[in-house]
Amino acid sequence: MKPELLDAIEIETAPNPTHAVIWLHGLGADGNDFVPVVPELKLSNSPAIRFVFPHAPVQPVTINGGMAMRSWYDIRNADLAQREDAEGIRQSQDAVRALIHRENERGIETKNIVLAGFSQGCAMTLQTGLRHPEKLAGLIALSGYLPLPSTLEAERSAANQSTPIFMAHGLQDPVVPLQRAQESSKLLQQLGYKVTWKTYPMPHSVCLEEIQDISAFLKQVLQS
Repeated sequence: MKPELLDAIEIETAPNPTHAVIWLHGLGADGNDFVPVVPELKLSNSPAIRFVFPHAPVQPVTINGGMAMRSWYDIRNADLAQREDAEGIRQSQDAVRALIHRENERGIETKNIVLAGFSQGCAMTLQTGLRHPEKLAGLIALSGYLPLPSTLEAERSAANQSTPIFMAHGLQDPVVPLQRAQESSKLLQQLGYKVTWKTYPMPHSVCLEEIQDISAFLKQVLQS
């Protein structure tokens, strides 16, 4: 059964976009979270880009006392690695793939699409992008980690083996431990992925230097 298409905010940097960035928010946020970043990226000299900021489904989150909020999957344990919600992660993977497919239907080739995400959205970017059957332009993985790491080697797609990955984390992150992100980056590099790893003196957030680095990455991978 095809997943229901997620509601999303869309911003086009110019008419008739030929490239797209699908940006996934973190737990409890929504698609509005990273909309203000678009002008900060200063991409006026790049090809026309459609930014897609989807809203995750509303569902109960165990670690937050079962409170319902926007979430890509349930989080059952504070250390993130234990009792992962594999079913929820895979359902959201299907939903993100449906967004990629919609861009294809609107004339944007997969090779011109970047997946980006923050925190839980970072996890979904890596989960979906590394398994996607067609080559993506790049992956931006911010303040998050690789979910279901033990399944990646068997499930990954050869199409995205050489896809550039920009991975960044705050040195004072109290939400997603730096060590978890470092372990994720190390595993990806061991599996032969091209990972650019950056850290910044910040908590679980974004900073100006990081936005400038994201801008440089997008200009590099989204070329006409």
